[in-house]
Amino acid sequence: MDDIDRRLLNTIQSDFPINERPYDVLGERLGMSPDEALSRVRALVDAGIIRKLGASFDTRRLEHVSALVAAKVRPDRLEEAARIVSEYPEVTHNYGRDFEYNLWFTLVCESDGRLDALIEEIESKAGILSIHKLPAQRLFKIKVDFEF
Repeated sequence: MDDIDRRLLNTIQSDFPINERPYDVLGERLGMSPDEALSRVRALVDAGIIRKLGASFDTRRLEHVSALVAAKVRPDRLEEAARIVSEYPEVTHNYGRDFEYNLWFTLVCESDGRLDALIEEIESKAGILSIHKLPAQRLFKIKVDFEF
């Protein structure tokens, strides 16, 4: 990763252009061609430095519901269960924890009924031993920008 990649990361993490041709705008901002901007972003994705490039929405304003889910999975099945959980588009992210409830994930759905149905389906499919739904009560959004 060079200084240009660092400048690119600093720019896209909180000011990605909402434009028909965003890489044209990025290239212009950073003094490079649109093709170079796109190829550098792709290289950062391929290197695992960028995990996701996408929008964040206020789910409540969209009248959706969300929950943090804590699941207890046999340790030897944790990787497989995480892979199954990740297959659902309603799952924003999941992670393993060094705890009795060792797989945690967040879900965003259009209704409580859909949320409950998905949790039940995931529990069955992923071989989860025990599960707890922790619905969002209040929104805490912490803006974090990393300086590269």
